[in-house]
Amino acid sequence: MPGMLTRGSPGRVPGTRRRRKQPVTRKIPALLVALVVAALPATGRAAAWTARPAQYPKVAVERDVPIKMSDGVTLFANVIHPANASGVAVPGRFPVLLTQTPYNKLATGLNFEDDYLVQRGYVQVIADVRGTGSSEGAWTSFGAREQRDGYELVEWAASPKRSWSNGRVGLHGTSYGAINQILTAAQHPAGLRAAFPIVPMSDSYRDVAVTGGQFDVSFIPSWLGLVTAAGELPPTYTPTNPSEAAGVMASHAQNVTAFQANLVAQGMVGGDPIFDGPFYRTRSPIEVIDKVRVPTFIVGGWYDLFQRGEPLLYQHLARNGVPTRLLMGPWYHTSASLDPGLPADGVPSIDDLELRWMDHYVRGVQDPTLNKDIAPVTVFRLGSGHYTRFTSWPPKDTAFAPRYLTGNGLSGGSLIAGARGASGSDVVPWVPTAGLCSRSLAQWTAAGTMQGCEKDQRLNDFMGLHYDMPVTRDTRLAGPASMHLFLTTNGRDAPLTVRLEDVAPDGTSTQISAGCNLLSMRAHTMSKTVKAGSWIVQPYHPFTKASVLPTPSGKVMELWVEINPTTALIAAGHTLRLAIQQTDTPHLSPSIPEQMSILGNMLTILHDPAHPSAVVLPLER
Repeated sequence: MPGMLTRGSPGRVPGTRRRRKQPVTRKIPALLVALVVAALPATGRAAAWTARPAQYPKVAVERDVPIKMSDGVTLFANVIHPANASGVAVPGRFPVLLTQTPYNKLATGLNFEDDYLVQRGYVQVIADVRGTGSSEGAWTSFGAREQRDGYELVEWAASPKRSWSNGRVGLHGTSYGAINQILTAAQHPAGLRAAFPIVPMSDSYRDVAVTGGQFDVSFIPSWLGLVTAAGELPPTYTPTNPSEAAGVMASHAQNVTAFQANLVAQGMVGGDPIFDGPFYRTRSPIEVIDKVRVPTFIVGGWYDLFQRGEPLLYQHLARNGVPTRLLMGPWYHTSASLDPGLPADGVPSIDDLELRWMDHYVRGVQDPTLNKDIAPVTVFRLGSGHYTRFTSWPPKDTAFAPRYLTGNGLSGGSLIAGARGASGSDVVPWVPTAGLCSRSLAQWTAAGTMQGCEKDQRLNDFMGLHYDMPVTRDTRLAGPASMHLFLTTNGRDAPLTVRLEDVAPDGTSTQISAGCNLLSMRAHTMSKTVKAGSWIVQPYHPFTKASVLPTPSGKVMELWVEINPTTALIAAGHTLRLAIQQTDTPHLSPSIPEQMSILGNMLTILHDPAHPSAVVLPLER
């Protein structure tokens, strides 16, 4: 059936927190409130539920509370209490929100402190993960021991020994503080009731570290630098315990060369970090998402680093019957934490959505209209300016259909419905600057570089090939997409980047989504590949050292490229464009051995009836 997704069947071969403008740290992506659960535009709809006002005028912070882990390492946390007008912590037992951060709990704006929720009757525990901030140990970024720490922190916070805890715990945080929510929840610690991950990744390899076999040099090095710098801030207990503080800081500094610097260096010289394997599988929430049983509300962004993986996490939770919701906004990784544009279309702020979720599942106050008011899936439809609601993802009325390449892609080819009308071939020019003037630059620097091309990248379109499909009536996309290419090369390897774009009548070209893949990494695993009918809509490439294939000169090879999921409106009079370049600079960089293999290659795309290269689109009926 159209839109029905399956895995594994052989078929046609032809992926900091917010604050509302109040104490410095809160605001993030936003979510939904739908009175209708069908796929209807959200315009004008309002929820009957309203957020309750603050019960406590201030918060009180208990700093550097030591928490000993089972292996003897001591983590340090700040415990934030509801407080009276004098700033004195209010006695009593409250539900607890646990936050785990590598960015230093002292770093305002990066520590995910949430006074909005604390002032409404929650205690928040913000712990520095091991090897960061004030905590002892070595940082290994979501390693197995760090994951065990999450389990122990929940049970510590839920213990009756904590005079301020009622034993009910929720997980709270953004980005890193969202990812570890899933890794913690999968272990089922006693007392855990719910999670609210904002911009979490699903797959540490495919979502962010290495895309299509190439190292992400625009985000990973700078992110590792941020964690390193935050870890070298002196602990607040330095004046009272200088020897311990000095030891912790020295340990953090030593770990920089052992972990952070080594990871980048090995990746760039073509070592193990450039290939998928146990290191990434251990650190990927998608590997344990089927173990999560607590209600989980996922917030993501169509321009987020983790655009690929957020819908996948939701799909697994929904399929397993876990109470779950998905919100995808028009956000980058950092802007998601500010939930810009909300409330809108009946979608309230993230603050209010999380308050409602936590009140129901953690505080234990029944919310009889929760399921009616909040649709399973709420997404911002790019190109429309509005939110839309669905009962599932991908939507049930999405039909996946191919559009075939034809004509001269260098001057402007076409996308057509039938393979028989396809003709010709095109050489993909090698332009090392392709990607610099595109939304990729903004997306993969987490909105750190915004120079205008994220809104109009027509210049980038002429650094490669492009194929257009003018639309005479509104055309809607909703779901993942894929690219099936027939290729030849005279080199030993070749990178490829494909982009879906909305071109306005005035020529403004806006990237909707994209995908990248090395030709040598073209092998895909059918058991993990997602199909709709006979079409592959989410190819799964193993990206292991053993899966690397030769690229014989002159031989026709087939490549499936995964294009990240999206929802978009291509309005009547606009054009849907497929743009193809070799590079996506500075987002991706082949390892040094790969660069030598790529040097001087001539990559040719065949698109004729015998070689029907096509983009598979998620067309909403």
